[in-house]
Amino acid sequence: MAFFSDDEALKRLSLTNPWHFLALGFGSGLAKKAPGTFGTLAAIPLYLLLSPLPLVWYLLATVIAVVAGVYICDRASKDMGVHDHGAIVWDEVAGLLITMIAAPAGIVWLLVGFVLFRIFDILKPWPIRVLDARVHGGLGIMADDVLAGLFALACLHGLAYFFA
Repeated sequence: MAFFSDDEALKRLSLTNPWHFLALGFGSGLAKKAPGTFGTLAAIPLYLLLSPLPLVWYLLATVIAVVAGVYICDRASKDMGVHDHGAIVWDEVAGLLITMIAAPAGIVWLLVGFVLFRIFDILKPWPIRVLDARVHGGLGIMADDVLAGLFALACLHGLAYFFA
Protein backbone atom coordinates (compact mmCIF):
# COMPACT_ATOMS: atom_id res chain seq x y z
CA MET A 1 0.00 0.00 0.00
CA ALA A 2 2.76 2.44 -0.97
CA PHE A 3 0.15 4.73 -2.51
CA PHE A 4 -1.27 5.57 0.92
CA SER A 5 0.48 7.57 3.62
CA ASP A 6 1.57 5.79 6.79
CA ASP A 7 1.83 9.01 8.83
CA GLU A 8 1.46 8.48 12.59
CA ALA A 9 -1.15 11.26 12.93
CA LEU A 10 -3.35 9.46 10.41
CA LYS A 11 -3.50 6.44 12.67
CA ARG A 12 -5.68 8.53 14.98
CA LEU A 13 -8.37 8.75 12.29
CA SER A 14 -10.82 6.17 11.01
CA LEU A 15 -12.63 6.10 7.68
CA THR A 16 -15.59 4.59 9.54
CA ASN A 17 -15.97 7.88 11.43
CA PRO A 18 -18.14 10.08 9.16
CA TRP A 19 -16.28 13.30 10.14
CA HIS A 20 -12.92 11.72 9.37
CA PHE A 21 -14.24 10.18 6.13
CA LEU A 22 -15.36 13.61 4.93
CA ALA A 23 -12.24 15.42 6.18
CA LEU A 24 -10.10 12.93 4.28
CA GLY A 25 -12.08 13.61 1.11
CA PHE A 26 -13.70 10.16 1.03
CA GLY A 27 -10.24 8.65 1.60
CA SER A 28 -8.46 10.60 -1.15
CA GLY A 29 -6.43 12.60 1.39
CA LEU A 30 -4.59 9.41 2.31
CA ALA A 31 -2.57 9.59 -0.91
CA LYS A 32 1.13 9.68 -0.07
CA LYS A 33 1.87 12.29 -2.78
CA ALA A 34 -0.25 15.35 -3.63
CA PRO A 35 -3.20 14.65 -1.31
CA GLY A 36 -4.68 18.08 -2.11
CA THR A 37 -4.79 17.22 -5.79
CA PHE A 38 -6.37 13.85 -5.02
CA GLY A 39 -8.87 15.62 -2.74
CA THR A 40 -9.78 17.96 -5.58
CA LEU A 41 -10.18 14.97 -7.90
CA ALA A 42 -12.47 13.36 -5.31
CA ALA A 43 -14.66 16.46 -5.49
CA ILE A 44 -15.40 15.91 -9.18
CA PRO A 45 -18.09 13.21 -8.70
CA LEU A 46 -19.76 15.41 -6.09
CA TYR A 47 -19.66 18.36 -8.49
CA LEU A 48 -21.10 16.19 -11.29
CA LEU A 49 -23.89 15.09 -8.96
CA LEU A 50 -24.71 18.69 -7.97
CA SER A 51 -24.16 20.47 -11.31
CA PRO A 52 -27.56 19.60 -12.86
CA LEU A 53 -29.34 21.24 -9.92
CA PRO A 54 -30.81 24.73 -10.26
CA LEU A 55 -28.23 27.35 -9.30
CA VAL A 56 -29.91 28.18 -5.98
CA TRP A 57 -29.70 24.52 -4.87
CA TYR A 58 -26.09 24.23 -6.06
CA LEU A 59 -25.23 27.37 -4.07
CA LEU A 60 -27.00 26.02 -1.00
CA ALA A 61 -25.08 22.73 -1.22
CA THR A 62 -21.81 24.66 -1.64
CA VAL A 63 -22.52 26.88 1.36
CA ILE A 64 -23.34 23.78 3.42
CA ALA A 65 -20.05 22.17 2.30
CA VAL A 66 -18.15 25.30 3.38
CA VAL A 67 -19.90 25.86 6.71
CA ALA A 68 -19.85 22.17 7.64
CA GLY A 69 -16.23 22.08 6.48
CA VAL A 70 -15.18 24.39 9.29
CA TYR A 71 -16.39 21.80 11.80
CA ILE A 72 -15.25 18.77 9.77
CA CYS A 73 -11.70 20.09 9.34
CA ASP A 74 -11.46 21.35 12.92
CA ARG A 75 -12.63 18.01 14.31
CA ALA A 76 -10.19 15.97 12.20
CA SER A 77 -7.35 18.37 12.99
CA LYS A 78 -7.96 18.08 16.73
CA ASP A 79 -8.36 14.30 16.54
CA MET A 80 -5.02 14.09 14.71
CA GLY A 81 -3.32 16.57 17.00
CA VAL A 82 -1.96 18.39 13.92
CA HIS A 83 -3.19 21.70 12.48
CA ASP A 84 -4.02 21.53 8.77
CA HIS A 85 -2.50 18.13 8.11
CA GLY A 86 -2.09 17.52 4.37
CA ALA A 87 -4.51 14.59 4.49
CA ILE A 88 -7.37 16.91 5.50
CA VAL A 89 -8.76 17.73 2.07
CA TRP A 90 -12.42 18.64 2.63
CA ASP A 91 -11.30 22.23 2.03
CA GLU A 92 -10.25 21.21 -1.49
CA VAL A 93 -13.65 19.59 -2.06
CA ALA A 94 -15.40 22.82 -1.06
CA GLY A 95 -12.90 24.90 -3.05
CA LEU A 96 -13.68 23.05 -6.28
CA LEU A 97 -17.42 23.42 -5.67
CA ILE A 98 -16.88 27.18 -5.30
CA THR A 99 -14.73 27.31 -8.43
CA MET A 100 -17.43 25.61 -10.49
CA ILE A 101 -20.36 27.85 -9.48
CA ALA A 102 -22.38 28.56 -12.64
CA ALA A 103 -19.53 27.24 -14.79
CA PRO A 104 -20.18 26.41 -18.43
CA ALA A 105 -21.03 22.75 -18.95
CA GLY A 106 -18.46 20.37 -20.33
CA ILE A 107 -15.35 18.43 -19.45
CA VAL A 108 -13.07 21.18 -20.79
CA TRP A 109 -14.52 23.73 -18.36
CA LEU A 110 -14.28 21.24 -15.50
CA LEU A 111 -10.62 20.66 -16.37
CA VAL A 112 -9.95 24.42 -16.58
CA GLY A 113 -11.67 24.97 -13.22
CA PHE A 114 -9.69 22.11 -11.67
CA VAL A 115 -6.37 23.51 -12.91
CA LEU A 116 -7.19 27.09 -11.89
CA PHE A 117 -8.20 26.00 -8.40
CA ARG A 118 -5.05 23.90 -7.95
CA ILE A 119 -2.88 26.82 -9.11
CA PHE A 120 -4.39 29.23 -6.58
CA ASP A 121 -4.42 26.61 -3.83
CA ILE A 122 -0.78 25.65 -4.35
CA LEU A 123 0.75 29.06 -5.05
CA LYS A 124 -1.37 30.91 -2.47
CA PRO A 125 -0.93 34.43 -3.87
CA TRP A 126 -1.70 37.42 -1.65
CA PRO A 127 -4.09 37.60 0.24
CA ILE A 128 -4.57 33.81 0.29
CA ARG A 129 -1.10 33.31 1.84
CA VAL A 130 -1.82 35.90 4.57
CA LEU A 131 -5.14 34.26 5.41
CA ASP A 132 -3.49 30.83 5.51
CA ALA A 133 -0.85 32.08 7.95
CA ARG A 134 -3.09 34.10 10.28
CA VAL A 135 -6.36 32.19 10.62
CA HIS A 136 -6.25 28.92 12.55
CA GLY A 137 -8.51 26.02 13.42
CA GLY A 138 -11.20 24.72 11.11
CA LEU A 139 -11.90 28.22 9.85
CA GLY A 140 -8.24 28.65 8.92
CA ILE A 141 -8.13 25.30 7.15
CA MET A 142 -11.17 26.26 5.08
CA ALA A 143 -10.53 29.97 4.54
CA ASP A 144 -7.55 29.82 2.18
CA ASP A 145 -9.26 27.24 -0.04
CA VAL A 146 -12.50 29.24 -0.09
CA LEU A 147 -10.53 32.27 -1.26
CA ALA A 148 -8.57 30.16 -3.78
CA GLY A 149 -11.92 28.88 -5.05
CA LEU A 150 -13.24 32.43 -5.41
CA PHE A 151 -10.12 33.51 -7.33
CA ALA A 152 -10.42 30.47 -9.60
CA LEU A 153 -14.16 31.16 -10.04
CA ALA A 154 -13.44 34.72 -11.18
CA CYS A 155 -10.78 33.54 -13.64
CA LEU A 156 -12.99 30.73 -14.94
CA HIS A 157 -15.84 33.12 -15.61
CA GLY A 158 -13.45 35.59 -17.22
CA LEU A 159 -12.24 32.86 -19.57
CA ALA A 160 -15.81 31.72 -20.21
CA TYR A 161 -16.81 35.27 -21.13
CA PHE A 162 -14.28 35.28 -23.96
CA PHE A 163 -14.24 31.63 -25.02
CA ALA A 164 -17.59 30.01 -24.19
